[in-house]
Amino acid sequence: MKKLISLFLSVSVLLLAACGKQQSEPQAGKSGDSSQLQTVVMASTGSDADIWRYISTLPETKAAGIKLEVKNFTDYVAMNTAVANKEVDLNAFQSYAYLVAFNASNKDKIAPVATTYLEPMGIYSSKHKKVEEFPQGASIAIPNDAANEARALLLLQSAGLIKLKADFDPAKGTPSDIIDNSKKIDIKPIQMATAVRVKDEVDAIVLGNTLALEGGLNVLKDSIYYEPVDQSTKLNVNILAAAESRKDDPILQKVGQLYHTEAVKKYVEQHFGGTKVDVNQPISYLTEAK
Repeated sequence: MKKLISLFLSVSVLLLAACGKQQSEPQAGKSGDSSQLQTVVMASTGSDADIWRYISTLPETKAAGIKLEVKNFTDYVAMNTAVANKEVDLNAFQSYAYLVAFNASNKDKIAPVATTYLEPMGIYSSKHKKVEEFPQGASIAIPNDAANEARALLLLQSAGLIKLKADFDPAKGTPSDIIDNSKKIDIKPIQMATAVRVKDEVDAIVLGNTLALEGGLNVLKDSIYYEPVDQSTKLNVNILAAAESRKDDPILQKVGQLYHTEAVKKYVEQHFGGTKVDVNQPISYLTEAK
């Protein structure tokens, strides 16, 4: 009987020890164990989401120890809020200028983790084939968020339609900064989620390439005027963003590196035909003096 009691106590101690050890170990995917895949949850939308879903299937992603989950969002602010609150690890949709504008008006900050690409913003019209054809009082819809609004105004200036004041802020400038509008262009800031649907209701609309692609438009073929497709403007470079406190997280930086693999370059070229120019630069590039 004593032997049975002793055996029972020994087994109980072993079981308790095993349970304690199991509870103290990190969950799979959260440890630094290279044999485990670490889950990274990304918020994205449109063509960006398509690219990152493709990246999630690549052997290079698994080799990096990453299991990438892409969640589709339709609201830009919600994607940044989700990152700032750490509801998701990363997001992929915005330019550096958009991030700067978000941080300027929000307490919880986000930060760029990696650069991805640059794509041109374009002017689209169902009524006119050239910007020179716009009549007096022509209506042009532009994005109503700070960064893209400023970028759209710079594009309209580049097209010769308006003139902006000398100290125009390329991240937060507004239509009130216009100092010359000889054609009396009626500039209509609108929410970009509905932009493609109102294209025929105005003389022209200014769209970023992601939204244009969603509407079946190719900026190089379908716009009547667009930004140069080059890396001359750092503010417009697209980035991966994370919560400020996670900007140096090695696993998130690994995700950024995956965008620049040869497989991804081929996929982007095949599906987006030159409208997304690869930008593989350190984050410091975005804030370096020109």
